[in-house]
Amino acid sequence: MTEVKLHGFWYSPMTLRVVLTLKLKDIPYHNIEEDRFNKSLELLRYNPVYKRTPVFVHNGRPLCESMLIIEYIDEIWPHNSLVPADPYERALARFWAKYADDLFSAVVAFYLGNNGEEKEANIEKVWEHIMVVENKCFGDQKKFFGGDNINMVDLAFGPIVKTIFTIEDILEVKVLKDEKFPHFLSWYNNFKEVPIIKENLPEHEKMVACLKFIREKRLASS
Repeated sequence: MTEVKLHGFWYSPMTLRVVLTLKLKDIPYHNIEEDRFNKSLELLRYNPVYKRTPVFVHNGRPLCESMLIIEYIDEIWPHNSLVPADPYERALARFWAKYADDLFSAVVAFYLGNNGEEKEANIEKVWEHIMVVENKCFGDQKKFFGGDNINMVDLAFGPIVKTIFTIEDILEVKVLKDEKFPHFLSWYNNFKEVPIIKENLPEHEKMVACLKFIREKRLASS
């Protein structure tokens, strides 16, 4: 019998990528909620290099890094495919998934950075990343990055956008402006209204409280 476990943080966009993948494919799994400030010995054993989540464990074999996990899941459970079959389209999807990671790095820098000029510079970097997606990915008015169906790129960006909306409320700064990113926000509205996605996105106020606590703890220790 197949055993599937997921070590993660419920509020992490990287963990959420894998959760949504498992839900879209209707794969049963055992969720192991980790403590950011007191990670389990099992997690550290499974990911001794980066010591971070998510870690996906399939029949005792661990795999790290969210997008690698998504590709692995899609190959083992090919129904409701999320990874393009065409080699060129698959390569493009991997490119944009990597770009989503770059966006997340900019978002983290903005969220944890100081106020003033540094904050302004960091939000500009976030805008620059999103503007590239706005200009390059929606020229043919696609509903999702994968066309009519969600694919790995939607899963790469979607949880990050959920995090950005949370950060907006914490910092009281509008990042995702309708007039600035109309296509990007239209895509996200399509994404978050998919029933399985909608059912499994973390509750907003709970995320606000959690990320606010993490930010305060990080700033206090710096």
